[in-house]
Amino acid sequence: MEQIITCINCPVGCRMQVCVENGEVISVSGNSCNRGVAYARQECVAPMRMVTAVVPVRASRMPVSVKTRAPIPKERIFDCMHALSELSLTAPIHMGDVVCADVCHTGVDVIATKTVE
Repeated sequence: MEQIITCINCPVGCRMQVCVENGEVISVSGNSCNRGVAYARQECVAPMRMVTAVVPVRASRMPVSVKTRAPIPKERIFDCMHALSELSLTAPIHMGDVVCADVCHTGVDVIATKTVE
């Protein structure tokens, strides 16, 4: 099966043709660098995404922005967002604090991206 994808690793945005057979990438063309090949192999077999969100902080008008420390499997995004919606955070929260360890058993922590006093 052939897929056409756009690489998002750099501003060039190469349109690549990726041939996948039995869940394995057979060939990649249209990329202008090796990062495109790596992206195509991951995206067509096991897509991963960073998740960003905001979470309310009790007794604060300001929510805290959060993100996954690393990409998680794309199919786990909604589970991750549900887990974040159930958080009950209390200030102070500092940038880099882990607000949800091992979100949805992915092995990836969710961290605060700003400080809320």
